[in-house]
Amino acid sequence: MNIVDMRTLAGAQLAQAARMLADELPLGWPTFDAAAREVDERLGGGADSAFIAAVDGDEVIGWCGILPEYGGRVYELHPLVVRRDWQRKGVGSALVGRIAEIARGMGGLTLHLGADDEKPGGETSFAGADLYDDLPGRMRDFDPGPHQSAFYMKLGFRIIGVMPDANGIGKPDIYFAKRLR
Repeated sequence: MNIVDMRTLAGAQLAQAARMLADELPLGWPTFDAAAREVDERLGGGADSAFIAAVDGDEVIGWCGILPEYGGRVYELHPLVVRRDWQRKGVGSALVGRIAEIARGMGGLTLHLGADDEKPGGETSFAGADLYDDLPGRMRDFDPGPHQSAFYMKLGFRIIGVMPDANGIGKPDIYFAKRLR
């Protein structure tokens, strides 16, 4: 596996990246066309953003990017996707580690992301809960369940906030961040 700048990928590889978004994150990108637009939009960003891909031979097996905020002191990790057959093999961790290095090199102090708990029935202990009732206690006792939150927490991200009902009643967006310096 190699990690490369996504702007060096060929057309077929960019299509693989878009297919991966539609296949692995259909709630955000329900069609290939929507995912292809996302890839094009991200790669058309300025020099203050970065997008990298994990490749195995000619195949894209994962990718992620960062978008600047707060004058480049903070970067949003968006998106992060790994092909299903490569998940739990270190690809996501390698991508996040490399993109964090890039953000730090661009002057970033913080890397953050939002992780929606929007699947039917929910996945975390926040799903279906009244988050207006003792949010500090709920954050302290947070259980990620099978949600991607566990992955981010393993990489050193911490919950910095929650937007209750962001995706409907009982379906919050959970905000994570990690200090880069």
